[in-house]
Parts: sequence; structure tokens; C-alpha cells
Amino acid sequence: MAISRARRRIVAAAIPLAVIAATAGLPGTANALSTDVVISAVYGGGGNSGAIFKNDYIELANLSDSPVDVSSWSVQYTSATGTTFQLTNLTGSIPAHGKYLVQQAAGAAGTTALPTPDAIGTIPMGSTSGVVALVTRQSPLVGCGTACATAPDVKDLVGYGATANVETAAAPGLSNTTADARTGAMIDTDNNAADFASGVPKATNSAGTTVTAGDDPGTPDDPTPGPHRIHDIQGGGRVSSLVGTNVTNVPGIVTAVRVTGNSRGYWFQDPTADADPLTSEGLFVYTGSTTPAVAIGDSVVVSGRVTEFRPASGAQTLTEIGGTVKTIKVSSGNALPAAVPVAFPDAYTKTGNLETQPLEPSSYVLDWLEVHEGMRITVAQDTRLVSPVETEFGELWVTLKPNQNPTPRGGTVYTSYDDPNSGRLMIQALNGAPAANVGSTLAAGTTGALDYQSFGGYVLQATQLGTITEGGLKKQKVLPPKKAGDLSVATYNVENLAANNPAAKFARLAQAVVSNLGSPDILALEEIQDNNGATNDSVVAADQTVAKFIAAIQAAGGPAYDWRGIDPNDDTDGGQPGGNIRQVFLFNPARTTFVDRPGGDANTAVSVVRARPTSNQVALSVSPGRIDPTSDAWASSRKPLVGEFRFDGDKQLFVVANHFNSKGGDQPLTAAVQPPVRGSEVQRLKQSAEVHEFVKDLNEKSAGRARVVVLGDLNDYQFSPAIQTLTGNGTQLTTLIDTLPVAERYSYIFDGNSQVLDHIAISPAIKGYSYGVVHINAEFSDQASDHDPQIVRILTGCDIDPLPKRCRPGSPVVDE
Repeated sequence: MAISRARRRIVAAAIPLAVIAATAGLPGTANALSTDVVISAVYGGGGNSGAIFKNDYIELANLSDSPVDVSSWSVQYTSATGTTFQLTNLTGSIPAHGKYLVQQAAGAAGTTALPTPDAIGTIPMGSTSGVVALVTRQSPLVGCGTACATAPDVKDLVGYGATANVETAAAPGLSNTTADARTGAMIDTDNNAADFASGVPKATNSAGTTVTAGDDPGTPDDPTPGPHRIHDIQGGGRVSSLVGTNVTNVPGIVTAVRVTGNSRGYWFQDPTADADPLTSEGLFVYTGSTTPAVAIGDSVVVSGRVTEFRPASGAQTLTEIGGTVKTIKVSSGNALPAAVPVAFPDAYTKTGNLETQPLEPSSYVLDWLEVHEGMRITVAQDTRLVSPVETEFGELWVTLKPNQNPTPRGGTVYTSYDDPNSGRLMIQALNGAPAANVGSTLAAGTTGALDYQSFGGYVLQATQLGTITEGGLKKQKVLPPKKAGDLSVATYNVENLAANNPAAKFARLAQAVVSNLGSPDILALEEIQDNNGATNDSVVAADQTVAKFIAAIQAAGGPAYDWRGIDPNDDTDGGQPGGNIRQVFLFNPARTTFVDRPGGDANTAVSVVRARPTSNQVALSVSPGRIDPTSDAWASSRKPLVGEFRFDGDKQLFVVANHFNSKGGDQPLTAAVQPPVRGSEVQRLKQSAEVHEFVKDLNEKSAGRARVVVLGDLNDYQFSPAIQTLTGNGTQLTTLIDTLPVAERYSYIFDGNSQVLDHIAISPAIKGYSYGVVHINAEFSDQASDHDPQIVRILTGCDIDPLPKRCRPGSPVVDE
């Protein structure tokens, strides 16, 4: 599945992993992004002429919520052109969200000692260029040449100055008076140049003691404005020309404050704009986990280091003041600078590297947003919600172009890669937002600072939210079948359902199966977890999870379903760690029969067999079975579940339930290089080819007579290469979403786009059917799952040409 609105925060640090996996082995690309311990600072000028600190140092940071034991690790150093590493062994652990200081060699000069170090080495580090590696063993790196970032056991690596031994590109060169420090929230993107900026050396140990080489910026408390203004820092491009520079007493008015999370800070804006329309007058001041002691309307002068925070691989950067920040309040209660009305041009973006191209805000939406980064903007007209309000974080999406690809229910449908819907705007209400569904109206007046948020994408951080008027959207349900012989088959992603989930979740999902889906005869479920859910142990069985769900369905008035599934090998199928998600079949034994053929297990590949060598009657070698489960196409991903059924007398049906590789790791629509890289697509193309070959085998060996339904969360769009590969461009399967009007082709909402991730596809032998997406979740704030289910009804008596009137495609779905 794609990443839901709430879960984006949980997995944010892991998002780029798929991209890295897809590019493994490329020069300068690390084995994986470090999501816990990273190198946070390096300094090699200690004790040199003009230095304040007496020693060189390497600082580490633990980004995780738990202490990390580093007693078997080391930090290692080599020169810019060296191949032999010197090492310093580490001891103890790094506290959760804490630092760890490794003191290195001293020089003859310097006046200030480092804080008490956590480990002590004697390595004389290069004062301008060098290479530092964090290694999860205590033996030297050997034989890695200039590609040590990809060497075994390298947790993180920083090459600074004139060296080729780097992660992607070198961090800035150092001097006797400057150190390199990881910028922003210290998220590792495996690009040293993007992740580090140079500035005044500042070292912190595991006790939290910090010593800065010299006075903090802005000391003493003199409120006289310095030489730089906000528009000087923002400049006329996407990346500041002052990045890495320490600025002093930059003046402005505080316009918004973020007081929660680990990306706290505030926005401030210069009320006196310059004459250049390409330079923003607003800027974010990053204070990390420290709550800023400012209020909206304060006049301040700010000192710190200019940085470009890149939240994830491929994302654009947010220009900000960070490092050691000093804020001097001059006065309070000042009038705020006038907010700029949002006015998006027609086109969304140009192509190529946006960071190297001139800004054209009158032509492209992403350029308009960039030139107003950090500034107060306002939505001056009533707008329509194209996503439900995510109440936990106060998030919602609206469209400023109401006639742009509207769905009948109020959303904005995503129709192609070339049309990302340029009218969308994300809003985060800093003071919270009430629950509301797609199609609701947001009254004019929403105002706040424009941010580039941690998951990639511009967002209006609203200090004032317009009134939301609910649009009256109704959930949908499936009509009863017209003939007793009709067979209904549905797919539903139940979002990490486990036996230890609250009973209320089971009850809501079960009620939807009965009341909205009309108790399908066959129900393919995705994201069924093992019996203890996210507990990461050796448990893989899901019998308790499924039994609890079946009981909940019966309690809601549904049938006594039976079920089939195959337990995966532990921790091999991706998803939430420890959850062992898989697909299962529920089926109503009063309406259909499951054909059991023994031998199917986690590692056995199902195949298509003929009843006799010359027969067109086909069967499965095992049922249930898995398609080629040992293929690398399914590495760390769910394997397709195949079952053989009988219905309406002795009619044969093959059902393939899928949950393809997720989109985690794909670059955002606002990526720095356009079009965005869809790295996760590589694996889905392999998976689609595997299922395509299996279905092709069924069709060919049955002479086109096999009734096949392929369904599930395929995690890709109907127009994507993966889906075209799956269907053989329509020769082996018909994707039923394509039979709906264009405006109705969606089952999921992400970033304000109503889009297709879930699919039902059928073989040519199924001639009479009715089909629909049942909208009960994605458009609503109150969700049982983040996906909408889909259903196909195979109509009896339709195996003839021409099709009788009742056999022609239609939809069994209506509003409640």
C-alpha cells in the first residue's frame, strides 16, 4: 500500500530506503540510509593556528527513540586521498535523541577544551579535507578505495573537502575555525553536500554538555540589525547563496510558531520588501526540540547559520536559519506583514533540475510557491476539500482550481503522470482542524506561513483557518444480486489487522463487509497480520486474527465465512516489522467451494496443470498456493496468493490475491528534479511480470476458457507501466477500473489526489459482470481503513454471444 496520511510520520526516516535499494552499488551511494545513529559533526582544525578548540573531534547523534549500544563500533579516519584507515574504538551507548563525542588529536594552539568526551582517540584529522566513517565493527576498513560508503559494516560516512570518498558529493571543506555539522533535523539522505554545512565548531557529549568555539552568534544582546536581510538570505533562486554562512541580527516579525515535535521553530518576515519579486521575505528559524521563546507579532533579530534542509532524498530544500540560534526580541504586538493571496498559474512545473533553473512564478506553481517560501500567504476564496481532514495533525488538502479533474464526490482525480493537478494546496492548521470529508467547503481566509515540510511538499502552516462546512458526503453500498447464481468477489486492504487490535476495529471492518459490500461470496483481504501483530518474534500464524474477523462478521449479520491462506516465512514479506502481513481468502461455503489441493506453503511455487495432456481443463498444482515465492521479485514483499474455487454448479474460478511493493521511497511530486524518480516501480514491474506469466499460462493451457480474477492492492496507477505489464496491455486481463468514467477511477487519496492503487482485473472468459469501487473510507475523516474496497459480480448465464442485456457491464454500487 502507499503511505497513509498518519503513517507518513512513523516511516518518514525509512522512506528513501527503496530508492537506495534500487540504486545499490552505484559509486558514492551508501548501502542504506542510517535512521538511528549518524555522524553529526566533524572538525579537524583543533589546536591549529587561529583555532579556539584544542582538539579535533567527531560527533555522533542518535535520532531514534531508544539508546543505541556502540560498544562494538568504531569511528575511522583517512585522508582525502588515503586508503588506510585509523580507528578509535567506541564504548558505552548513545542516549535516545542524544549525542556522543569522540575527541581526537590535539595541536599546539587553541584555548578551549571540548566537553568531557565519550571516547578518546589520537587521530590527527585533516583540517580542510578528509574522510570519517562510522563502522559497526572494531577493525579497520580495507580495500574499499574511494567507495567506502558502500563497504560492509559502514553505518555512515562523511567525506569533506577535496575527496572522492563520499556519499554522493563531498561536504564543505573545513578550516581551523569551521566545522561541518549535519543540517536541519539531521535526517541522512546519503548526500554529504546536502546533509552538511560549515560553521562555527560546536561540540556536544552524551551528557548534553555543549561547548561552542567562541561566542554564540549575536552576543552580546545588541538588537542592532546586521548586514543581511531575509531577502538576501533567500536570494533569487531555490538555494541560498549564503548557505553555510553565519548571519547576525537578521530583522523581522514573527508570523507563526511551531511548538511540537523535533522540528520546532518559528517563521519570521521582513515587513519591508525589496524590489525583486523572486526573493522571498519570509524564513524559518529552526530550533530543533527546543520550544522557541517567541510569540506571533514579536519583532526580533536572529543570528545563526544559513542552511538548506533537504527532508528526504530527491526533495527540494527549505532555506532556514539553524545551528546555534540566538533570538533577540526587540518589541511585541507588532502588526504582521500583509499576507499574499494564493494565485497559482496553470502549469505545475518545468522539467529538469529545478535548483539550477531560474524561477518563473507567473508560469509554474512550484516556482510561485518557492518565491513565497516562508512568507504569509492567504487563501482568498472559498475552496473545496479534496482530502478528508486528518484531525490528529490538522492536515487537509484543498483545490484552488475547482474545475480541475473533479470527481463526482468532490475530490480531484489523478489521471496521468503529466497532470499532477496544479490546483492542490496542503494546509496544516497549527491550532487543529475539525473533522470534515471530501467535498466540504473551506471558507476564504485561511492564512499562515508557507513551509516546505518534512515529507516533501509545500504546506500552508495556518495560524488562521477558515470555517469548514461539511458537504454531506455519503458512504456507498452494494445492491443485492439480481440472480442467485451471480458470484461476488471483493478486495479490501484492512490496514494491518491483527488479533490484538481493539474489538472496535474488527467491528467497523466487519460492518462494512456486511452492510456496504453485501457480504461478498469471496473476499480477498490484504494486510492481515499475524496473531500478535507488530510484536517482532517468531509468530507467523494468523489463524486468531482471521477467526476474530470472521466472528465479527457473523456478529454484524454476515455469513459464517471459511478461509484459506499461507503463513509467510518470518520477517520476509515486508510491511510493519514483526507483523508478517499477508493476503487471505474469506469465502462463503454456502455460495462457493474452495478446491483444496495439498502442498502449498511459503516456499512452494504454484503451477498450472492440465487434467490430461490434450485437455483444455486446467487446475492448480496446489491450492492455495503462492506464485514463485523464491523469486527476487518478491524480496521483502508479499507473495501472490492463488486459489481455485467452484460456483454456480461446477463453474471453475481462479482468484489471485496480491499486495505489490509499496511506493515508499518514490520522490514527491514536488521533487527537486522533475519528473520525480519512481524508484519503487522497478520491483513492481518484476512482480507484474510474474503474475502476468502465471495468468498467461492459465489462459493458454485452457484455450482462453479459464475464468481468472486478479485483484488486490497493486500499489500502482491504472496508467502505470506495472499495470500495463500485468495485463499484457489488455491482452490477458482487463482492468475494471478502466471501465469506469475517468472521474470515478480512484480508491485511495494521497496528497489531495484521488488515485488508483487497488485493482480488480478479469480474464476474457468472464463476459458478464458488474463492478464498482465502494467509497467508504478514503474520502472520510473517520476511516476503518485508508483504502476503499472494490467488488466485481460475475453474472450467471452470460457465457454466450451476444450478451443478454443483464450481462452488459454496469455497477452494483449506490449511495447509502
